[in-house]
Amino acid sequence: MSEKCKWLHEKPEGLPLIEYPFELQLLPKNGIYFFYEEGEIWGHRGEKLRIVRVGTHRGDNFRSRISEHFLINENKVNFNKNKPKPSDRSIFRKNIGRALLNKNHDPYLKVWGIDFIPKQNRIKFGHLRKIEKEKTIEQEITKIIRDNFSFRFIIMENEEERIGRKGLESKFIGTLTRCEKCKPSPNWLGNYSPKIQIRKSGLWLTQHLNAEEINNEDVIVIEKLIDKTKKWVESRE
Repeated sequence: MSEKCKWLHEKPEGLPLIEYPFELQLLPKNGIYFFYEEGEIWGHRGEKLRIVRVGTHRGDNFRSRISEHFLINENKVNFNKNKPKPSDRSIFRKNIGRALLNKNHDPYLKVWGIDFIPKQNRIKFGHLRKIEKEKTIEQEITKIIRDNFSFRFIIMENEEERIGRKGLESKFIGTLTRCEKCKPSPNWLGNYSPKIQIRKSGLWLTQHLNAEEINNEDVIVIEKLIDKTKKWVESRE
């Protein structure tokens, strides 16, 4: 199991490691991404960064998902009680915010966890919100992500093959979760997460942690996708 995790870390190494700032237009429309975090090292000897999150998207929205995580459109931080905060559109951001609040024993954690995208939640719970506090938290999250996270991507057009219990995204996550060698560092922010799934897995994820790991057939598919992605990247340089 650990060998498959090692392979999953090593195989994409020929792909660009993207750090902020970057051009959204240089990213594909469809694919799967791997997030790495400074200070988080894999467990297979050496000092390679550990994959701490795997993600994908629906529709042709790869760029939009990455943009939401890094808050490329900074105008979205100008929200109010009648609008959801950026972290309501990025569970990655929301989970980082949860860990920050929990680390500081901040009771606002309960309000932060509410999804304010549904109108009924804004009506029912809007009076609990402290907008300026949320904006401060959002700014801290943005700085953390931009300063500490980088990512690689694999182009994958077929949505059904990317998403869901049998999709490649879930198998990547299942492979990482089963690794007995890749563990979070003592200083990892995720150790403060109120979500036990995050603390136990060492990943900024709560879904697909019990998914199947990649099999030999998947390995062939992944190698082809990586080769295709390399050619796509080279064609745009």
